Amino acid sequence: MTVRVRFAPSPTGPLHIGGVRTALYNYLFAKKHNGTFILRIEDTDQNRYVPGAEEYIIEAMNWLGIPFDEGVGSGGELGPYRQSERKAMYRQYADRLIENGWGYYAFDTAESLANLRKQCESEKKTFVYNHLNRNALENSLSLSPEEVQARIDSGTPYVVRFKMPVEELHMVDEIRGHITQDTGLLDDKILFKSDGMPTYHLANIVDDHTMEITHVIRGEEWLPSMPLHVLLYRAFGWEPPKFAHLPLIMKPVGKGKLSKRDGDKMGFPVFPLRWTDPKSGSISAGYREDGYLPEAVLNMLALLGWNEGNDREMYSLSDLIDAFSLARVSKSGAKFNPQKTKWFNQQYLQNYSDEDLALQFAPIVKEKCGQNPSAEFLTRVVHEIRARATFVHEFWDLGAFFFVAPTEFDAKASKKQWKTTTNDIMAEVCTLLEGMDVFDSASLSTRVKGWIVEQGHGFGKVMQPMRLSLVGAPQGPDIFDIAEMLGKEETINRIQYAMQTLKK
Repeated sequence: MTVRVRFAPSPTGPLHIGGVRTALYNYLFAKKHNGTFILRIEDTDQNRYVPGAEEYIIEAMNWLGIPFDEGVGSGGELGPYRQSERKAMYRQYADRLIENGWGYYAFDTAESLANLRKQCESEKKTFVYNHLNRNALENSLSLSPEEVQARIDSGTPYVVRFKMPVEELHMVDEIRGHITQDTGLLDDKILFKSDGMPTYHLANIVDDHTMEITHVIRGEEWLPSMPLHVLLYRAFGWEPPKFAHLPLIMKPVGKGKLSKRDGDKMGFPVFPLRWTDPKSGSISAGYREDGYLPEAVLNMLALLGWNEGNDREMYSLSDLIDAFSLARVSKSGAKFNPQKTKWFNQQYLQNYSDEDLALQFAPIVKEKCGQNPSAEFLTRVVHEIRARATFVHEFWDLGAFFFVAPTEFDAKASKKQWKTTTNDIMAEVCTLLEGMDVFDSASLSTRVKGWIVEQGHGFGKVMQPMRLSLVGAPQGPDIFDIAEMLGKEETINRIQYAMQTLKK
């Protein structure tokens, strides 16, 4: 069997990271078994369609590095891969269900069904359209064939419902094992409407079959639909795929599924890319725009519900492909940890070369101060500050002094380190620096430290004010590395500016 899996989102808004994880697990499973990963856009619900959502989904998957083999915009022999473009084919399958007794026409109006629900509520019951009452409602099970045809010919609105059998249905889920369902408790779902549009259930099953899907790997929220889908395969006489329902991603705090509201409240993204709502104009944060690396996001998501069976945490995409199996996916929900996501990003950031990070830092420097430093200089700056960063955008706060001289100085450090004698000492340091022909870190360290010992000043009286002069705060890498990178003239200018500013 050639493995074929699909990720089938609806274009109703941005892609939640729960959906991203579903896409990732499908991708890993496909690649593990040398199979095919398909993207299908399920847009049968045109009322909920949101412009730009489909493009967002594709862009997000490309950014994350989990591209699809077949799908919208990518081609494939079993398309089209957008459900709205497959509309004409669904009617024949609805007709087939009616012909073989698995489906029936229902003409009940929304008003009549609402009245039945109210009546049941008044009796403290729940109305369910099923085997207990369907023969007494307005459908082709209770009406004569002539009356049914007459209503259809006259344009009376109808739906096609599935005739749910009454039995103990036995199913197998690749993650959850054996599942039993009393189908007598289920309703007769609507599969097709007289406007020619299928509902999710019919379209989903027909598409999975005609696209030769072998494994349906989807979220836990679809587990209640599994009995209907298994029975639809039986009704059509098709071999069903294997089903695997993934656990939910849970809130960091409290109970329930992770939502956008949790991210807004706690300050972390729940979408891969930034999303601007076309109706309200509201903007939701995205992992990409917040500075996360796609490798870190994938590694984090892979471990939200799956574990190889050890304590390993760092996996490249190829590592994940080799290690992944549905047998190691958990049945219970996985609690999301925003701090752990940052940790993953820091780990991956430190794996990048100085040169790669310098390329990412360059546009930030340009935006902040209008400078275009050389690649060599940027690379060295990155080398000096990277260990303290989680995101590339933090490089500016860590190393802005390499590009812009401080005009203000840390108040607490100034009060503590700039004494009445400091100006005299710094003036001597400037004279010392002026006389140096070789201005590199090693030479500076040897000459300045030797001079401090000779003069008996004490290292704190010289080194701390010098750092405050060059950086503006008591932080940063080795002070002599900073001085070398700034150069003799800029180093002396900064010390003299600090002397003028802090002497009072």
